[in-house]
Amino acid sequence: MDTQTRHALKQDSFVRATTSGLGWLQDHRANTVRTSIAVVAILAVAIGGSVLYNQRNEAARNAFGQALEVYTSPLQQPGAPVDASQPAYTTSADRAKEANREFVAIADRYGWLSTGINARYFAGLSFVEMGQTAAAETALKQVADSRDRSLANLAKYALAGLYHQSGRDPQAVELYQQLIAKPTDSVPASAAKLALADLYAPTNPAQAKKLYAEIQDKDKASAAAQIAAEKLKSLP
Repeated sequence: MDTQTRHALKQDSFVRATTSGLGWLQDHRANTVRTSIAVVAILAVAIGGSVLYNQRNEAARNAFGQALEVYTSPLQQPGAPVDASQPAYTTSADRAKEANREFVAIADRYGWLSTGINARYFAGLSFVEMGQTAAAETALKQVADSRDRSLANLAKYALAGLYHQSGRDPQAVELYQQLIAKPTDSVPASAAKLALADLYAPTNPAQAKKLYAEIQDKDKASAAAQIAAEKLKSLP
């Protein structure tokens, strides 16, 4: 077969394939158009959703940053000059109250974002400072049940402290033991053991000594071991 003939056959095959394809498109034009529209609509929703998510995430982060600025702002010292451009709080309770209002608003509005969960955690901490135990417990429990283990453990640690302060030591002990069994970088086992040993120290010094000794033996050069060593000296 010569080159010209092969070229002619290829052209015929291309024409037939193209014609067949165009014919199929013509026969199925309505379905093709509907499918194309559906695909475009799905893409538009996905892109729009991504833009909206990013916008809300950015808004949540900005609001959370402002709330943290309030929460960590220095207290006004007696006799010190007042900076009118900066918020001035004379007590930690007043500062916590103002920050709490913002943390709660962020958590309620953006609770499905990680920033909203962080805000809920700080809302719990600020409720503790305000002396609102029930509200603090509710907020911290919500964070303790979150899928973010690091933040959940921080909430459990704060919740255990709250239980101890409010005379519910069995619940505090249970949480500390959970943290010891499943530690995270945010709450190492040694930190939970120290807190648990401190809880036991007044009523069960033998158990406290055991825990302090375990911490000390685990890593003698660590800060936790040094604290445990000092604590041991203070026990009878």
